[in-house]
Amino acid sequence: MDEKRCFLCGRNGAQDPLDRHHIFPGPYRKKSERYGLVVYLCHSRCHIFAKTAVHNNALKMRQLQRYGQLKAMREQGWTEDDFRREFGKSYL
Repeated sequence: MDEKRCFLCGRNGAQDPLDRHHIFPGPYRKKSERYGLVVYLCHSRCHIFAKTAVHNNALKMRQLQRYGQLKAMREQGWTEDDFRREFGKSYL
């Protein structure tokens, strides 16, 4: 059984609980779930509160969205246009 770890820092959640983060939020949350575009992040350090947390740092969020797009394109056999049709825009 694989132990859950923070996608960004690799911690196991012992000190800072892990949150399940949908890479593409809002109207694309369900699609993120369907295509496996979900990662675990340390609640305070990497997800919500720190300066470098994805919800406070546009560059970090963009890097995660780029990763998610590349993962979806690889796993689904999509082109960039296919991804754009599903998720509204390209992050590449």
